[in-house]
Formats: sequence, structure tokens, C-alpha cells
Amino acid sequence: MARRISFVLLSALAGMALFLRSEEASGQILVTGFVIGAVTGGLILLVEYGLQRASFGIVVGGTAGLAIGLVLTGLVEWVGSAIFDVETFLFHIGGLAFLLGLPYLGIMLGSKFGMEKLSGPVTHVEHAGVTSNNKILDTSVIIDGRVADLCETGFLEGTFLVPQFILHELQHIADSSDGLKRARGRRGLDVLNKIQKMVDIDVRIVDDDFPNVKEVDAKIVVLAKKVGAKVITNDLNLNKVAELQGVRVLNINELCNALRPVVLPGETIRVFVLKEGKEAGQGVAYLDDGTMIVVDNAKRCIGRNVDVVVTSVLQTTAGRMIFTRLKEETEKEESQVARG
Repeated sequence: MARRISFVLLSALAGMALFLRSEEASGQILVTGFVIGAVTGGLILLVEYGLQRASFGIVVGGTAGLAIGLVLTGLVEWVGSAIFDVETFLFHIGGLAFLLGLPYLGIMLGSKFGMEKLSGPVTHVEHAGVTSNNKILDTSVIIDGRVADLCETGFLEGTFLVPQFILHELQHIADSSDGLKRARGRRGLDVLNKIQKMVDIDVRIVDDDFPNVKEVDAKIVVLAKKVGAKVITNDLNLNKVAELQGVRVLNINELCNALRPVVLPGETIRVFVLKEGKEAGQGVAYLDDGTMIVVDNAKRCIGRNVDVVVTSVLQTTAGRMIFTRLKEETEKEESQVARG
């Protein structure tokens, strides 16, 4: 911080010194030069912050562009001094405009060239409409937290893009007056901070926003299409909207469903009947992974461990349900059939 403050102060003094040569130099003009120099120093610090997050190609291209811009600035200053041999306030303002403008244009054009030529095939992938290794995290999956566990196992890697509007939404939730929402928002910020510290994960905060798009989910889809990224979510609605618009989706819930143990009709499992079901006489139990098990005629068994036989399995995008019958009833029916 002290280094940055010193740089801004030196820039302000340099701006003031720029006007000392002028015959019209006065206290007001020197103050103006001081302010202009300080503002210029602040802008340079902003550029430094951007360079710390920029890719190699952008840095190299921007540096080359800056050098060309400075050379052109020197030529303009030299030609201008030879033709207009006048030391006026307006002359210095014009010189300062060239000093700032030409290097800036050089940086912008050089950065674009460097990104296209030196930063790899990302730009070509975006224009081709093929998804890259970039992934966008939505609010729900950050708060959920399981994505951090997946990153630790190595199943997820690459670059994670977190838009500013997602950070704003997390911050808004974390500042909520509702205790539950506040805890969820803070959990999301902690999860994001945890992922950012992982070695194999590159978390980038992107400033892209779309003022004409109101819904956060819609903004995520637009950003994913723009940069050619996949969307990581556990939101079923966002999943459907993104797929309809041709955006690849990695749904954490679908992954968990795919990793659950396979249960086939006819198998016997032991469960704890926790509560009454929706239909008359039904009981409801759960597996360790949260899968709901519906047990016919098990209302009388609530609060007990029972053996059940799987009759069918219903798989949906929202999860999996297993329908079962009490083993004792199944055995009774089988014995009746055998005697008959």
C-alpha cells in the first residue's frame, strides 16, 4: 500500500513539474498539473491490477503495443514542437493527451493481437461454438459446497469463471436479515475461497455483465455462450434452460445420482421406517445417500428396522425413488402361491 501511495504522489509531482516550463505557469495551473498527475498515477495502478490477472499473450502484446505507442508519442511531440514553437497551456494539454492516448491504444491493440496469437486456441474455440475447458459456477452450486469436494478429488479441474453478478448475489444473501439466508451466503463465500486456494483450479472473476438481461440464470447462459464455457449447477431449471440454448451443463445432482449404488427389483434391503407416506398405509425410509424408499403397508412399522423387497425404481432428473414391499408380506404371498 505504501508503495502505491508513493507512486501516486510522485506521479502528481511529475504532473505539476510538466507545467513548470510554461510561461503562463501559475498556482492554479500547477495545482491542475498536480491533480492530473495523481489521476494518471491512479490509472496506471489500475492497469497494474489488470496485468496481474491477464494471460501471457495479453501481457506480451500489450507491452509491445505500449512501446510502439510511446515511440509514436515521441514523434508527435517532436514534430509538434518543431512546427508549433509555442509553450502554452493548450500545447501541454495536447501533449499529455498524446502521451496517454497513443500508449493506451497501443496496449489495447497489442493485447488483442497477443490474445489471438499467443494465448492458445481459446478465441478460435469460442467462434467455432465449441465448449472450452472453462466452467461457470452458479450461485446454487457454490452454496451447495459439494463442488469443492469434487475439486479436491481431482474430478474437476481447469478454469472456473465466477461473474461479478454472482458475487453480488452471494454478498446480498450473506447480508440478508434472515439468519438462514445469511448463513447460506457466508457458506458460499467460504466455499469459493476454498476453491480459489486449490492448486489445480484457476478461479477468475469476470466483469462481463448484461444490463439488458434481468435474471441471473439468463445472464449465466448468455455468458457461457459468449466464452464457450460449461455451466456447473444443481439447479434443475437452469439445467433445462441452458441445454435448450446449446450450453453444456455439469449437474452435481445428476452426478450424485449416477454414483449411487444400483438397486434392482427383487433385491432385499434393510431400512428404518421413518415416517408415514402420502398414500394410505405407506411408510417412508431413506438410504444413507438420501434416496427415498416408499414401503407399502409399513405405517405400523414406523420407528423400526425392517427387511423390504424392491419392487421398482423410479429415476427422474430431480432424484431417485425406490418402491418396496415388506419382506414378510412377500414371503407370505409366495408361500400361498406354492400351496395353491
